[in-house]
Amino acid sequence: MNNVPYHVGIIIDGNRRWARKRGLPALEGHRQGLEKVKKVIKWCKARGIKILTFYIFSTENWSRSKIEVYYLMKLLKRVLTKDIETINKEGFRVQIIGQKWKLSPQLQKLIKKAEELTKNNKEGILNLAVSYGGRAEIVEAIKKIIEKKIPSAEITQDLVSQNLWTGNLLEPDLIIRTGGEKRISNFLIWQAAYAELYFCPKYWPDFTEKDLDEALVNFASRQRRFGK
Repeated sequence: MNNVPYHVGIIIDGNRRWARKRGLPALEGHRQGLEKVKKVIKWCKARGIKILTFYIFSTENWSRSKIEVYYLMKLLKRVLTKDIETINKEGFRVQIIGQKWKLSPQLQKLIKKAEELTKNNKEGILNLAVSYGGRAEIVEAIKKIIEKKIPSAEITQDLVSQNLWTGNLLEPDLIIRTGGEKRISNFLIWQAAYAELYFCPKYWPDFTEKDLDEALVNFASRQRRFGK
């Protein structure tokens, strides 16, 4: 496929609605959602996509029920303890972006271990946005710049970008959102200034390889102007 996006961001949406539709607990929807993430990583690698950023857990998601938050953190722990070996073999460098200090000490330790294990991998970069919010990210970047006592005349867009949680990563070319909603929900709001947006009506657990290809074909058909 020609004109494949280098960096794809994915807003995972519809896990709970998928479960509700089937008379299942919301937690099962999240479990199925994780299984889909693992499949999509392989599909994207096969298509030459080099950077993947999954919106796993937002800053707003902390307001959900304690049992749901607990289960989502349990799934993250599973990724960092069991699935990390497969991800490492696939050649992806893993990065967790977001308010990592809000996570449990155990999860923070597992994150460091996973990032250290995969830091030299060259096949691609896998970002998991956890306790992530675009506005919070920009605020933290501003705080970093203030702490460095950089004169206001020297503050540029590039400097702000370098101080974001995503650091020097290339900005996303394409953002896919499942679940039928048509908004970006505080996801990569600085980085996605010129990203192409694609909205898939299916709930995340129902997302297929064909759906991914349709998103990529749609992306390839667009003429990107970057505001010019």
